Amino acid sequence: MVALRKTETPMLVTTYLEMTSRSGFRPAYISGTHFTIEQMQTLDVNFYRFLYNAVGEQWCWRERNLLSDAELTAILAQSKVYVLYCDGVPAGYVELAPHGSEMEIAYFGIRPAYFGRGFGKHLLSYGIAQAWASGASRVWLHTCNLDSPQALDNYLKRGFKVYDVQRERMPELFL
Repeated sequence: MVALRKTETPMLVTTYLEMTSRSGFRPAYISGTHFTIEQMQTLDVNFYRFLYNAVGEQWCWRERNLLSDAELTAILAQSKVYVLYCDGVPAGYVELAPHGSEMEIAYFGIRPAYFGRGFGKHLLSYGIAQAWASGASRVWLHTCNLDSPQALDNYLKRGFKVYDVQRERMPELFL
């Protein structure tokens, strides 16, 4: 996070992105036999919380930790979660949440130990491909200035376009 002068109010800047046509998708896959991507077939809230925290802790992900297991189970029952495994170890995940004919990339990220190997662009490309394969009419997501500095660039390189940017005082949850 950028260091602020004492007189500055910390701001949360949220960028909303969309892909409205499969033809705009620019995938970037890497090759290798040491990693796989598997859909989470069994709804396991504890495993999901492990992924959520392992990926998002450094980016101040907090929202899902405020939910009860029952609330989170209800959300995940509607979503598809794809887990990236590197040599059998969970290295990241992408969560797709349907909204009518549209698909939101609700959460996406890589664990810090797996940064810098191309897994982020690969897993994002996989998630986008799954969203389009599901028959989505639009794929969308949002990111903010608390997320990885590479996140927005990765989304733009895959073909997403910015459709809105919102600025607000940093919520107490993130201070």
